[in-house]
Order: sequence, then structure tokens, then C-alpha cells
Amino acid sequence: MKNLSKNFFILLAVLIILAAIFSYFTNPTKEKDEKIGINQLITYINNEEVEKIKIKNNIITTVLKNDETKISTKETGESFSDLIANYNIDTAKLNQIDIQVEDDPANSLFLGTILPFIIPFLLIAGFIWFMMSKVQGANNRAMSFGQASTKDAGKEDLKKKITFKNVAGAREAKEELLEIVEFLKSPKKFTALGAKIPKGVLLMGAPGTGKTLLARAVAGEANVPFFHISGSEFVEMFVGVGASRVRDLFNKAKKTSPCIVFIDEIDAVGRQRGAGLGGSHDEREQTLNQILVEMDGFDNETNVIVMAATNRPDVLDPALLRPGRFDRRVILDLPDINDREEILKIHASNKPFTSDVSLKKIAERTVGFSGADLENLLNEAAILTARKNKKKIEQQYIFDSVEKVILGPEKKSSIFSEKEKKVTAYHEAGHALVGHILPNTDPVQKISIISRGRAGGYTLSAPTEDKHLHSQSELFEQIAMIMGGHAAEKMIFGEVTTGPSNDLQRATSLAKKLITEYGMSDLLGPRTFGQKEEMIFLGKEIHERRDYSENTAQEIDKEINSLIKKAYNRAEEILKQNKEKLENIVSALLKKETLEREEFLKIVS
Repeated sequence: MKNLSKNFFILLAVLIILAAIFSYFTNPTKEKDEKIGINQLITYINNEEVEKIKIKNNIITTVLKNDETKISTKETGESFSDLIANYNIDTAKLNQIDIQVEDDPANSLFLGTILPFIIPFLLIAGFIWFMMSKVQGANNRAMSFGQASTKDAGKEDLKKKITFKNVAGAREAKEELLEIVEFLKSPKKFTALGAKIPKGVLLMGAPGTGKTLLARAVAGEANVPFFHISGSEFVEMFVGVGASRVRDLFNKAKKTSPCIVFIDEIDAVGRQRGAGLGGSHDEREQTLNQILVEMDGFDNETNVIVMAATNRPDVLDPALLRPGRFDRRVILDLPDINDREEILKIHASNKPFTSDVSLKKIAERTVGFSGADLENLLNEAAILTARKNKKKIEQQYIFDSVEKVILGPEKKSSIFSEKEKKVTAYHEAGHALVGHILPNTDPVQKISIISRGRAGGYTLSAPTEDKHLHSQSELFEQIAMIMGGHAAEKMIFGEVTTGPSNDLQRATSLAKKLITEYGMSDLLGPRTFGQKEEMIFLGKEIHERRDYSENTAQEIDKEINSLIKKAYNRAEEILKQNKEKLENIVSALLKKETLEREEFLKIVS
């Protein structure tokens, strides 16, 4: 509609200009010239008042001796001499007048006779052409409805190609994908030995770990075209569209071979068949069937690698994962501390930092962050620096951004009473002191009673090194640290508030895992209890199927209660033995509202 209105106004402007030009050439008379009849013209001639007469077409312009100009109109096709002869004017008086006859030029004939017929014809022809083009465009869109809307990284994009140098960490994944690069660069090297080119590579990992980036890096290393499409783009409300788009996608890939076809979020169409209401006639399952057929249609001469990404490999159909399809599986884990430092270096390359910024310390505080989280972290720090009107990013701004990403923005405008501030200070001091005293907990990095997100205050602790295995004592002490805030409130005020509700949920969940999943209960023994299953019926629902009796369920509840009570008693014991340190931490928090690690250690050491 926007283009249509724009074209209409352009056409209107052209018509106005043409009308002005046509009016100028067809009406050369001036508004100040007086129009007179033939009788008045004869009177002027008889009175010898006429100086000059100009005749052009049927317009007679009379110039009097007093320089006045009069306009008369004669009949079309009648000459001036015939007109004068009918009035018996004295010939001597006519001879005294300068009579000029102007010929009609060709452009005047065109503008006056031909153009009035051409303009309507052109307008009608233009309107018909415009309508036909719209109809043709609609037909083309209708015919292309079953074509895949792939995003092709062409030659221009390949100039800015991404290689493995742009991907930090994920060393094992890059080594695995280097084989794919060699297949694409020199396939004969492998086929000469009877090796078959892998058809499918499945990238599995948590969101933000760089699955799409790695796929682009493979295409950049091999210098081949890269077709990118999302799994959700295959499925439409019309039957057969998804399968049609799959066929179109693979036909394009075969024509531009060698190349890479990347299907992001393949679990949108690759879920296990027979799980929904539609049965085998479901549109999504038809699309999956077509993908399986197309992958079987590759031969050894077709250098097309199909890469796919998902963070839910457990829901994929087994037919997708069998040998000959997505038989190569590359797992991308969350980056460790060294990988996080390398990722931060890449994203920090185009940002100015002060000299005190240590990416190593930032990597230590960002346990569990993915590559996308780290990129967002530095971006938030840059935004915060710009809001502070600073030219370089400081270390403290990055630490503030870490807390913003984890918990949310600060709520300095929230008004808390002095009692609520005091309760929050004791609560957070209890967490920090218990975590500091216990030997197997993560070091406390920061304590704050400033509200962030849904938290009234927070205690930030992070390990100095990444851990992959956790012992029973570590998990127990973690529960004790979680219960430290609850114990501090109870010990100081004699009652608890609603503040520790989230702590109780975390402690209960961790205690249940310790008993039912990790087999760390002395009473129940080394076994697991319950099996989690995902049911897809009018949505997603995860439920636990019991594989134990009601008596065992009661024993599990008793063990959970006993474990939490034991952790609470341990936290309460530590707080009673170190009450003076607890009071010192609370005093500092009420005064400064925030304590960094160095300040906290000075108080408790």
C-alpha cells in the first residue's frame, strides 16, 4: 500500500506538468488582451486605427496604433481574406495595415491534436501494466510458496567469512569438525581409500555455546557455500509445504556442491514420530520423513554436508541418529575458565578497557556462562560505561554487569524500612559467614543488601577453578550455606520472614537430588529413585514415574528432612561460635550496603 500511494502521487504530478505544458502551447494569449468581435475589428480597420494584424490558426491578434492588443476569433478553416471580402472594406485601408500570417508548427499540431488522444491511452496502458505486474507478483509468490527460504552465504559474505580463529574454546569440537573441512576440500583423498563422506553432523549443546558459529566456521574454513535455515521454517499450516521445502533445499544444495546445509533447531521437525495426535499424517512428521529420504539420496560424489543444531537431543527421532544420517555428533559443553577467558578476549578486541581490567578475574566470576552470555556481559558493561559518560570500561562496571546478567538490575529506588534492611543484612551475612567457615564451599566474592531482580539482597560466591565432580561433603556444606540466612534470622530475631523462601526451595531440591539421584543416603543405600519422562500431549509435561513403594517414599521424605535439619544445625552452630564476626559484617553492610571480597576478608580474618 505504501508503494501504491507513492506511485499514485508520482503519476498525479506528471499529469499536472503535462497539463501545464499543454495549456501553455494551446493558449498563448494573455489575460490582459481584450477579446473583440469581427464587427469591432472591421470598425477599427475602417477608422484606420489598426497598426498590425497577426493571424495564427483561428486566432486574430490586432495591434492598434495606441499599442493596445485585441483578440478575435474566426471560424476554423476560413481564411482572413475571405472574411474581409464579405465586409467590403476599402482596399487602400487594408494596404496600410501590416498583415502577418504564421504557419502552425509541427509541435503545436502534436500538442493540440495528437497529445489529447495519446495521454488517455498511455494512462490506461500504464494502469493495465501495473495491475498485471501485481497479479504476476502474487502468482510468483504463490508458486514459490513451497520453496525453501534459505539464507545463502554468497561470495560477498565469504569475504567476511568466519573461521576457527573466531571461535574460542571448544577445542575437541573443532578437532572433530576439521575432518569435515578436509572432506570438503579434498574428498578424493578419502574416497580413494574407500571411505564414505559423512552425510550429517549433529551439534549438541546448551543454548549459546556456539553451535551456529561453529557451523559457519566450518564453511569458512572449507570456503564453500553455506545454506542456513531454521527447522521451524519447514512447517506451515498447509499440507505438504514442509516436504516441498525440504526437496527444494536439497536440490539447491546439490547444484552448488560442495556446500554445507545447516538446519538450526532441528528438534522443531525432528522430534520422535508418533508422539502427537496427528499420527503418521502429521505435517511435521511428513517433513521429517522427507529429510530422511533426501539424506539417503546422497551418493559418494555429492559433496553436501548436512549440519544440524539442537539443545534437545533426547527428543530426536532415532531414525535421524542412525549411521548414514546424523551419525557424527559433536557435543559443545559450557566453557571452562580458560575457554571463558579466551572468549572474553575475542569480544573485548573492539572495546576500550582501563589498565586494571583483568579478564582472568572476570572469567572466575562467570561460572556457567555460555559464549553468548559472555558477549552479552561485555555489551552490558559497554552500555553502562556510556551511561556513566566514561571513555573506557572499568573493572567494576564489568562486575556490576555480571550481577545484572545473573540477578537483574539494581533497585535503588526501592524503599526499605530500617528493620527490613537489618533483617536482610543478617540474612546475607549468615550466608557469607557460613560459606566462609566451611572448607568445601566456593569462596565468597561479594555481599550486597541492594535489591536486584526478585532478590532483596544477594551473596555471590564463585569457585576459583571449574569442578566437574562434587563430593557428598561439598553438597552437604552447600546446603548448610543456603540455610545460613534462615539460621541467622532465627537466631537474632527469634523468628523468620518470607525472605528465605527461595533458599528453602533450593535446599530441598539439592537434598532430594543428593538422596534420590546421587545415591548418597546411608539409610536408603546407593540407588536412584524415580524415572523422569517427558510426555508430549497438547504441550510438554515432564513427570516422574515412581519405581518405589509408599514406604520408601516416606523414608525419602524423612531423609530429606533429616539432611536439611542437620545442615541447618551446622549453620546455626557456626553462627553462634562466630557471632562477633556476624555483627561486624552486618555493621559494614548497613553502612556501605555492598562488600567486595577484600573488604569481607578483612572483617572475618
